Amino acid sequence: MILDDLALPGGPVDDALLGPLLLSQGMGGAQEIVRVHRPEPTAAFSRRDSRRPGFDRAADSCSAAGFVPIIRPQGGKLAAYHRGSVVIDHVVRVADPTSGLKVRFERFARLHADVLTGFGLDARIGELPGEYCPGEFSINVAGTTKIVGSAQRITRDGWLFSTIIQVSDSVSIRDVLTAAYADIGYDLDPATIGSMEDQCPGVTAQQVQAALIEAYSADVGAGRGPLSVQILDELASLRSAGR
Repeated sequence: MILDDLALPGGPVDDALLGPLLLSQGMGGAQEIVRVHRPEPTAAFSRRDSRRPGFDRAADSCSAAGFVPIIRPQGGKLAAYHRGSVVIDHVVRVADPTSGLKVRFERFARLHADVLTGFGLDARIGELPGEYCPGEFSINVAGTTKIVGSAQRITRDGWLFSTIIQVSDSVSIRDVLTAAYADIGYDLDPATIGSMEDQCPGVTAQQVQAALIEAYSADVGAGRGPLSVQILDELASLRSAGR
């Protein structure tokens, strides 16, 4: 199922809770659920980040810049995104989630690169020296700036594959990450932080979101649908409990 676009009541907190909730409980008979959305400004720290001595300073600097700090369920290092970004959370409930772990990185990196190529970008798969939240299957433009990063969570219930695509306003992303990475003690080359708009003026997050929904609809072969009332109620309960 491709979820209808919906801003969740709890904003970034609900965004972080939803993927693991769908992974653990599912939704109706859907075994594969994809959410493609444009988030509010968010600083997504990993649990490893939260154990670093400079974490509190980094979280405070992100808050001061208008980015809500959260702890995301996936691994990696701090990533930031906003309304000029598109986030994809892809949940599959499956009995053997570890099978094909690297293949999924390869598969979705190619899918995302193909979407970006459709906008006229020279999209390349591979890590840039000094990039934020580095990864073998990051996507950059012409070997210069990173614009896509992915992370994966595996549980006994299945897998959650999350991707961030930076579409516009790379300046605010660069500013918040530069300050937070310095606070937390990570190396970072700010020149590697970019967005699609830097190379493709006029492109919007709405356009990229629509192209991604089309690509995932073809890849997954699923229809559109809303979040269930039960899941929304569960999110409200988790948020109230401070989970």
